[in-house]
Amino acid sequence: MGIIYFLIGCSVLIAIIFLGAFFWANKSGQHDDTSTPAIRILFDDDPVSADDPSKTSSNKEKNKSDLNH
Repeated sequence: MGIIYFLIGCSVLIAIIFLGAFFWANKSGQHDDTSTPAIRILFDDDPVSADDPSKTSSNKEKNKSDLNH
């Protein structure tokens, strides 16, 4: 019977810790923007700059072929 009281106490302590973590996350702004992450995948990627040769498709293909050898 004593183990039941111990387990209930542990579960209440863990519940209080998680409740505190939830309130801390709300206070620090974790849940302020709930719509942007859901639609972020719909945004276009940044255009590739012609000045940066490391991001061109020919260099990507070259890097892939180097990895295969």
